[in-house]
Amino acid sequence: MVEQLLINNDDYYVPDANQLVTEDDTPVDNFGSAKQQRLSVGSLYSSRQNQTFLAEANVGIYHTDGEPPIVPDIFLSLDVQVPQNWWEKQNRCYMVWRFGKPPEVAIEIVSNKEGDKLGRKLQIYEHMRVSYYIVYDPTQQLGQPLRIYELRGRRYFETTETWLEQVDLGLTLWEGEFEGRQDIWLRWCYKDGNILLTGDERAFEAEQRASEAEQRAQLLAERLRTMGVGPNSL
Repeated sequence: MVEQLLINNDDYYVPDANQLVTEDDTPVDNFGSAKQQRLSVGSLYSSRQNQTFLAEANVGIYHTDGEPPIVPDIFLSLDVQVPQNWWEKQNRCYMVWRFGKPPEVAIEIVSNKEGDKLGRKLQIYEHMRVSYYIVYDPTQQLGQPLRIYELRGRRYFETTETWLEQVDLGLTLWEGEFEGRQDIWLRWCYKDGNILLTGDERAFEAEQRASEAEQRAQLLAERLRTMGVGPNSL
């Protein structure tokens, strides 16, 4: 059992962070999962810059005293931020008792049949009261590419609804290119179906708009010249 500390002389206890393993340097297991994690986390930070949230990949979540952490491939927690000194032991990973709440969304990416994602992991997220548990299975090893579980009361129920009402975000399977790789990706989306853009995608769209504006200006100038209207006549 992890040693517990008394806080503020009341009846609230938390485990001693110095006794916890906050990182073990275990690497990501494959290229596809690594890219999907960067896409999911990066697009949130690029597109929701005015909102307070924490999104991460492969960061441990301590949820129960005496139990090891669970490490989702991706998680999203609203209305929380990483403490200023994130190198302090107690700030290096997500400890539910410090943040005051579990994440709203946990995503697991299936790369093999190990990990018991539809068994033990589902039960842990359910016990943690994570609002949505997402299992993304790009190679359909568990039967279908996307499973969404929504917490209703104390239990998860599988749903076909891809709009996650409690986080004001949706999920969609999107075919396109990311970091030079053409594939089908799991993307966050708005209610109208438009995807949340990465920083590179936003920059590309801005360049396109600027180029189109320049082309329109050149076309207008050419039309004015054919009408005998030049800069000196204005």
